[in-house]
Amino acid sequence: MIRYSITDLEKLSGIKAHTIRMWEKRHGIISPSRTETNIRYYDDEDLKKILNISTLNRYGFKISRIACMDGETIKEKVREISGTHGDHETLINNLVVSMIDMDDDVFVHNFNTSVLKLGFEKCITHVVYPFLEKAGILWLTGTINPAQEHFITNLIRQKLIVAIDAQPEPARSGAKTFLLFLPGQEMHELGLLFYNYLLKKNRFRVIYLGQSVPFDDVVRVAKFRKADFLLTYFVTALKQKEISPYLKRMSDALPDKKIFVTGLQVVEKDLKLPVNVQAIKNTEEFSPVIERLK
Repeated sequence: MIRYSITDLEKLSGIKAHTIRMWEKRHGIISPSRTETNIRYYDDEDLKKILNISTLNRYGFKISRIACMDGETIKEKVREISGTHGDHETLINNLVVSMIDMDDDVFVHNFNTSVLKLGFEKCITHVVYPFLEKAGILWLTGTINPAQEHFITNLIRQKLIVAIDAQPEPARSGAKTFLLFLPGQEMHELGLLFYNYLLKKNRFRVIYLGQSVPFDDVVRVAKFRKADFLLTYFVTALKQKEISPYLKRMSDALPDKKIFVTGLQVVEKDLKLPVNVQAIKNTEEFSPVIERLK
């Protein structure tokens, strides 16, 4: 059984720990269990209830009223809000629930709602990315298992691939070519797929190599296919001290290519980059770059 601390609930729901304790004491909304050493903990049902309560509370439901509702009523009210309002935090919370329950129907409903309300790109940047940050918290605290992570990332991956396939072909006449890849042992592909979508939407030619590509193969393909630009993503594969040497080696091997790099291991660090390597913080920062390169 998965166990959450009250700090986990706070990080995932946005409700302060002292508020959760007050709601427990005054309204009995949830009742934590205790270990043999008397340490409080919460389970999946507690987390899902807190996420749903946080949604209702944001939409003006007083906690005293929520406390009188049974579980099904709370869920129904949240579904109504998701269908008529669907603010970012509500949609994100619903995606967390879909991951915990491994419920693809809930995922599809909320993803499609996000796309209808925000458009595909803002759905990814304003809902899916923040959701993945919350999923990362769950992963780091050991409160989701690999099956749950693979379940949700594969659903998102499917949506991205469908969106990529829907882009017009072929590329613009005279369009420049991007080579997209993840370095060896890097398997976190969702971010790179979204960059693929953006480039395809803007009618660039894209050579997509995907996950865990050996260094020499990247260099060989870049030269053989005469790629104008390379783009790669660093999440977890390399140790921090290995990234700068990797990029220096690639710069030396492809001195005439512009190399764009992004990902948590790059944007949150003050790395010294070779002259032909440019760090991109996020897709919003990349959009004007795309316009200049057209």
